[in-house]
Amino acid sequence: MVTTTVCTPAAGQTAPRPTEAEIWTWLDEVPDPEIPVISLVDLGIIRDVAWTEEGLAVTVTPTYSGCPATTVINLDIVAALAARGITDVRLVKRLAPAWTTAWISDKGREKLRAYGIAPPVEGTAACGVGALVTPEIACPRCGSVETRRVSQFGSTPCKASWVCDACAEPFDYFKCI
Repeated sequence: MVTTTVCTPAAGQTAPRPTEAEIWTWLDEVPDPEIPVISLVDLGIIRDVAWTEEGLAVTVTPTYSGCPATTVINLDIVAALAARGITDVRLVKRLAPAWTTAWISDKGREKLRAYGIAPPVEGTAACGVGALVTPEIACPRCGSVETRRVSQFGSTPCKASWVCDACAEPFDYFKCI
């Protein structure tokens, strides 16, 4: 568990407590630091928000335990909420169940595709078929499935480098985890 408390209101100041639905909307505006086109909510790493006696608890499941962006993500969550007047935030790190690409929202998948990153294909690779089966990945630019993996490792640990043989464009594929 990570606990972070930011500044408290000045003496005598109180603000109406925002609803959890409002908080979800605000958190949906916080971009992932590695893929800024997708929000932390669409990525599926924000698992819960709840008011407690100590303030607001935000439960976060990192994409993997060694994710280098975890610290930045936590700071961005606290900063976004502080900007909206929520000053007592407790970040709860939940590792189980482990994050999976199945948690990426449909909206998030479309944002990835529009940004030029092929979203994960569920039921392939680590998601069920096996690591020896090469998934059929559609090019996010032209839609062709005449694609091939160039490298299992892309611009971030969660992506692989692919190229489209139809339009000759390289692209990242968000690995299925």
